[in-house]
Amino acid sequence: MGKLTTHVLDIFNGQPAADMQIDLWRFTDEQREHILTIHTNDDGRGDGALLADEACKVGEYELIFHVRSYFEGINGTSEASPFLNKVPIRFTIFDADQHYHVPLLVSPWAYNTYRGS
Repeated sequence: MGKLTTHVLDIFNGQPAADMQIDLWRFTDEQREHILTIHTNDDGRGDGALLADEACKVGEYELIFHVRSYFEGINGTSEASPFLNKVPIRFTIFDADQHYHVPLLVSPWAYNTYRGS
């Protein structure tokens, strides 16, 4: 059976992004359904798959990474608060038997993502 995983790397500080909030949403017929909220562990990952086995279904999903609160939590707030607030990544699971890995490489001002393995 398939699964969905993610991890976040803080490329500004050169470390995994520990304790970042991530929300997972699913879209069906233009309805948005909240699936879960996690906080990353010390390795910048969830403690397990976000979706696995029967919960991993074909469809459109969105991960929302709470970037600003993460950076303000480790650096404090200032006039130079991070440019990014919440980073949404919307993607489609086409085959529920595959592993979908969605990493986020992030700084306070930019991000990059890709379909990992």
